[in-house]
Amino acid sequence: MSNVGFRIFNKINRPDKALVEGFKGLPVPVIGDEMNRLACMDARIKPLNNIPLLGTAFTVKARTGDNLMFHRAIDMACPGDVIVVQGEGDLAHALAGENMILWALRRNIAGVVVDGAMRDLDSIRKMNFPVFASGVQPKGPYKMGPGEINVPITCGGIVVCPGDIVVGDGDGVVVIRPADAPAILKKAQKKQAQELATREAIAKGTWNRAPYTEEALQKMGCEIIDDVYHD
Repeated sequence: MSNVGFRIFNKINRPDKALVEGFKGLPVPVIGDEMNRLACMDARIKPLNNIPLLGTAFTVKARTGDNLMFHRAIDMACPGDVIVVQGEGDLAHALAGENMILWALRRNIAGVVVDGAMRDLDSIRKMNFPVFASGVQPKGPYKMGPGEINVPITCGGIVVCPGDIVVGDGDGVVVIRPADAPAILKKAQKKQAQELATREAIAKGTWNRAPYTEEALQKMGCEIIDDVYHD
């Protein structure tokens, strides 16, 4: 009999490592733009240090304020996996801190994303290990369960499935389904090349501003008033 809500799936389908590595160095906003701006986690999921994130999702559905399955996930996950935790956005209890992150680092986990609170911020800021969370809270967690591992979850308002590609930087986190990843990668690489060309044009003072001229705005229906504003 299936014990829904207290289950662990030992296996996940991971995408090819070369495909995952293709996203290395691509900014999250660029990837997100090429997914019609619908695949980025909510802004409350913030980086706790300046280490870029890249890997495959190893998902945890945690009971609010409880990290039993988070602990188990760190012991189960493979190098290159990103542990993504559905913590319901609860900030009353931290789901992990310095010791758990040190253990994840030792096990060559690629990073952690928690829709909930973390603690030991001063230590995490100094670690060469990417950590993203929705807040910081000194109070620790409970360890009673239940919870699930390697099932579809939500994190930062985005559905995350085991094996999804997860990319994070200073702007936030984006999630890519492996089936979509080859096409998204090509589009994001092209978009990034365009971004770099634009920056070169800015440096030279040749950036095309035609879409933002008064004439262009008038064509869009904008009223141009040659006067000061009056109540």
